Amino acid sequence: MQTKISSPQQEVIIGDDQPVVIIGERINPTGRKKLAASLEKGDLSLVQEEALAQVKAGATVLDVNVGISGADEEALMVQALQAVGEVTEVPLCIDSANPKVLAAGLAAYPGKALVNSVNGEEAKLAEVLPLVARHQAAVVALTMDDSGIPADVDSRLAIADKILDRCAGAGIPAEDVIIDPLAMSVAADDQAGLAALTALQRIRQRFGVNQTIGASNVSYGLPDRRSVNCVFLAMAVMCGLTCPITDPTAWETRRTLLLTDLFTAKDEFAMNFITAYREQFPAED
Repeated sequence: MQTKISSPQQEVIIGDDQPVVIIGERINPTGRKKLAASLEKGDLSLVQEEALAQVKAGATVLDVNVGISGADEEALMVQALQAVGEVTEVPLCIDSANPKVLAAGLAAYPGKALVNSVNGEEAKLAEVLPLVARHQAAVVALTMDDSGIPADVDSRLAIADKILDRCAGAGIPAEDVIIDPLAMSVAADDQAGLAALTALQRIRQRFGVNQTIGASNVSYGLPDRRSVNCVFLAMAVMCGLTCPITDPTAWETRRTLLLTDLFTAKDEFAMNFITAYREQFPAED
């Protein structure tokens, strides 16, 4: 199953038969004081810098989140999408918990966007799905609902099933739904990593849809987080992950995903890995 999203200049295809698609996570002010301060001032130069750095590092889709307290997030989202579009050609993911912000971003975006996100909460389904359908976008669907994030895999599958059914009823095909089975910290729950990996595997087997995950959540509270994230990502790809939301500017992360492509026969003659390595370490040539 292939999910296709696009900008005016580029189309990106997400699928099990395609190289892993990296959705760059860095245009997000959460926990990033410098970016938050620049957004508060209406200065989008740092947003553009982050966009360029992530694309250079291998991101083929960029997540755009401008959620800061006290700002006109609707206007800021439109401005940020335009600013990123001025310096890059990759498709964008419109990221907000506010349906009004999603609506403003979708109305302004000139391609087929990815929406981040919807979940199994009744209010979210009622508000977000009509927007996705109207603009023929794709959507990330989180396996949580009004009761929160379930610890068990069966409940996550049930939520995924519910969301896919609601999407079908709204006119959104399964290929435009990307499930996120939600990674939680293994420091807080030593079963969390296995639950996420098992959910990825069973969702792929049952529904065949594309899947994303925020890998950094799994390592929260642990030392050497980047190594933890990389091992989890490699395992997750083997279980059905096709488009992680992550930081491509961390070479260890990008290297891990390039090597998963190589070992799953998605990098002919290792050319993508070799090219990226030479770009990262030009002095060794």
